[in-house]
Amino acid sequence: MKPLLDVLVNKTPSRRPIWIMRQAGRYLPEYKRVRESAGSFLKLCYNAELACEVTLQPLRRFDLDAAILFSDILVVPHAMGLSLDFREGEGPVLQTVSNLAEVERLVFQGPFEQFDRVWETVGLVRSSLAPHLALIGFCGAPWTVASYMIEGGSSDRKRALAVAQTNPIWFQVLLDRVVQASIAYLLGQVRAGAEALQIFDSWAGDLPAVLLERLVSSPIKQIVDGVRQIYPGFPIIVFARGVSTSHGLIAKSTNANAVGVEENVSLRDVLAQLTEKVAVQGNLSPQLLLGSDESLFAGIKSVLDDVPMSRHIFNLGHGITPPTNPLMVEKLVAAVRRYDEHLV
Repeated sequence: MKPLLDVLVNKTPSRRPIWIMRQAGRYLPEYKRVRESAGSFLKLCYNAELACEVTLQPLRRFDLDAAILFSDILVVPHAMGLSLDFREGEGPVLQTVSNLAEVERLVFQGPFEQFDRVWETVGLVRSSLAPHLALIGFCGAPWTVASYMIEGGSSDRKRALAVAQTNPIWFQVLLDRVVQASIAYLLGQVRAGAEALQIFDSWAGDLPAVLLERLVSSPIKQIVDGVRQIYPGFPIIVFARGVSTSHGLIAKSTNANAVGVEENVSLRDVLAQLTEKVAVQGNLSPQLLLGSDESLFAGIKSVLDDVPMSRHIFNLGHGITPPTNPLMVEKLVAAVRRYDEHLV
């Protein structure tokens, strides 16, 4: 069995599984070369051979336990009919929706050309992985994806929050369509070879507590249920970034196998909220990879002291940052392995 999957199905792993959010990306010189040859970030996402290559790159460098599909959460709204571009220094630029007529023009049933390209990547990666490595597929959670569809790109999300709180009819229709498209997207990833899934709600922490059930837990649970209706018991990680003391509620409400935890939250405290069958993932600060060895090792030990190997997937509290030296990732992985061998 694969260590990552063992933890997700409540079995004792042969070692503590490690993977890193954004482990394929701009901190790797080999990624930069492939990205340049692709011509644009979006072209890279939709070129199955190149996307497979960058998915595999960190696994050649580091002793990790999982690959995560290289793609982007905005593939879903792009497939639904909104124009999408990624501009240097600006990030994603997405066509927006702001009324019922615009939402009803969105496609939420396939075929989706964009999905086909991503599914091809999943198949290529799965066929290239060593037997002990797991493959994680993913999508963005409905609240985060909908906020991009309302705002049109990276922002303070004030307009999306205002819409969510006034809750016009078109906003609920938008969430429902994102849910259905996301289910189709993830089911295709599973068919193509994904062995676990992560649902990213990057902006869950923007929401007041009274809105978490309606905008975070409920839509994510619909996606989880949609996947498991076809693939019963399929392992799913939910990362509702920024919800702090509400991770236990998110886990219970969504039936997640594990919850990702941001770096400023105690894993021990989150674990105490969970049933014995649910694991935690995280939560080293990405900033510690930019500092000294001493601060990095102290941070790693603090994380590992909080949670037993059998219920932990080691990861960062958010994605690795572009200035990170790959050598620091090597040191991170080695330190986790030494800890579990009782050498630290």
